[in-house]
Parts: sequence; structure tokens; C-alpha cells
Amino acid sequence: MTRHSRLDLSLIASLIPKGSSALDIGCGDGELLRLLKDSRDVRGFGLEIEAQAVNRAVASGLSVVQGNANTDLGDYPEQAFDTVILSNSVQALLHPDEALKAALRIGKQAIVSFPNFGHWQLRWHLLTKGTMPQSRSLPATWYNTQNIHLCTIKDFITFAKERNFTIHKAYGLGADEQPRRFDPNQAFRANLFSEAALFILSRP
Repeated sequence: MTRHSRLDLSLIASLIPKGSSALDIGCGDGELLRLLKDSRDVRGFGLEIEAQAVNRAVASGLSVVQGNANTDLGDYPEQAFDTVILSNSVQALLHPDEALKAALRIGKQAIVSFPNFGHWQLRWHLLTKGTMPQSRSLPATWYNTQNIHLCTIKDFITFAKERNFTIHKAYGLGADEQPRRFDPNQAFRANLFSEAALFILSRP
């Protein structure tokens, strides 16, 4: 999966303990893995479907393998990593529910970030123009986007609760690029004003 500059990378890096292990699912050319290695001394590994991105990551000294997150997560043993990361990739998977279940089997915790389709500008665009909106976090047009399972912050919280995932922390990221932690039980404002969201999850 391709990557572009996003709001969540620095936040993710700050949330992963120094010296721990992490698997980045859909890691692209390893932008986040490099940040984790350089700033947190994290033993990082990546899974990426695009061969060119894998080659760039490996050429820069990163441990990345080519694979499909829709089918290959079952190959990893239970609790193999301290953290499994799905950074701006869960909405592009065929079965995000199965991927998250697998991530929480493979890792002690999972960090998940995604564009928030509940942001007020996207709602306003749909209301006034009647067409699929584009934004900094959702730049592609409807017919060439990789995003096939867009959701809102509220959708994701409901999803996590239905599957008994424990939400340890939740953050909204807005236009000012400042992460704001919020209570998942009081997410109205975060759902309205966050361009993207980030959650730390674990199994009960």
C-alpha cells in the first residue's frame, strides 16, 4: 500500500515503548519503520503488498517482506510482537474485522489509525455538492481510491465494543496537526472535528 505524508506517524512513534518490537502492516517503503528505528530503537518489521515499496524498504536496511494482509497474517505466531500497527491501512483491507482480530492475536496491542469520514467538512461536502468528498486525509477520487471500508470514529468505537476489544487510548488529529486525546464514551466532538483518528487496542 502506498503512503504519503500523514499526521499520525509522529504520534504512533511516541506511543511505542523504546526497545520494543513492532510489526507494521501495510508499511509502504518503511517511512514509519525508519522513524521507529531512529527515534525509539524499536525492532521493526514490515508487511507490504507492493513489490517496489518492499524493494525500497529492504534497500534502506529495513526488515520488510512482501505479503498480503488480507491472507497472510495467519502465518505469524501468537503474541510475536509487542505492537502491531495498522497505520492508515485498515480501511483498504478486504476484511478489516479479520485483520484486526489477527493483529490482536499477533501483538500484545494494536495501534490503528484511519481517516475519519465523520469530519464536518466531508459531511458538508456531501450535503451541499452530493459527491464523494476529497480531503487531505482522503485525497483520491472515488473511482481510484484504495479505501473500500471508510468509517467514522463513532463507527469504529461501536465496532471495537461489539468485538470486546479494549480501547486504551483514542486520539483525534485535526488540521492543526495536534493530536487530541478523547474519551471513547464521549466522542461527538472528536468525530466532528478530527480529520483522522488513532486507537490503541488490546484483547480483554
